[in-house]
Amino acid sequence: MRIIMLGAPGAGKGTQAKRISAEYGIPHMSTGDIFRANIKAGTELGMKAKSYIDQGALVPDEITIGMLMNRIHEADCANGYVLDGFPRTIPQAESLTKALKEDGTAVDYAINVDVPDENIIRRMGGRRACLNCGATYHIVYNAPKVEGICDTCGKELVLRADDKPETVQKRLSVYHDQTQPLIDYYGAAGVLKEVDGTQDMEKVFADIRGILQ
Repeated sequence: MRIIMLGAPGAGKGTQAKRISAEYGIPHMSTGDIFRANIKAGTELGMKAKSYIDQGALVPDEITIGMLMNRIHEADCANGYVLDGFPRTIPQAESLTKALKEDGTAVDYAINVDVPDENIIRRMGGRRACLNCGATYHIVYNAPKVEGICDTCGKELVLRADDKPETVQKRLSVYHDQTQPLIDYYGAAGVLKEVDGTQDMEKVFADIRGILQ
C-alpha cells in the first residue's frame, strides 16, 4: 500500500499519516526525516543535500527523489509506506511517478484531507506551544488544565509565529498556488480519494480506513 497524503497546512494530514502507519505497519515518511537520516549517515546524497541546506537553498528534486527511492528500497517498506509532505509541486509528482514506474511500482492512494481555509485559520490560531518542553495544546480541542500554562513543566504557553492568522494565510496562498494542483494530477491518475477533514479526528481516520479496506 503506497500512500501519499495531501492537504493544506493544518489540515491534520500528518496526524492521520501517523495513524495509518501504526494501523497498517507501514513506515510514515517525510522528506525532512529522510534528509536528516542521510545527513547523519553521511551518504553521498545526504552531503549534496546538506550543501544546499547550509546555503539556505532548496534541495533539487532529483536529490530528494534519489534519497526517497533509496528509503523505499529498505526492508520496512516491503508492504508500502505513507508519504507526508511530498510531493509538493507538479514537477515533483511527475518525477516521483517516473521514478516509481522505473521501479515497477506506482502510488496506490493519494488521500486528500479536505479542510476549508477559514477552518484551518481558526484551528491553527487556537494552537499553543510550550517552548520549554515542546508540548502542544489547543485552546478548544486539547486545552491545558490551567489557561496559558503547560501541564507538563508549568511554563508559559505561546502562540507560535507560524500559527498566527497572517502567517497561516500566507502559507495557504502558497499551498493553493503550488500544491493544490496535485489534487487534479492524482485525480487524473485515478488514485485520488477525498476525506472531510472538518470532522472529528476519529471519524476522519474511520473514513480513511474505509478507503484503504
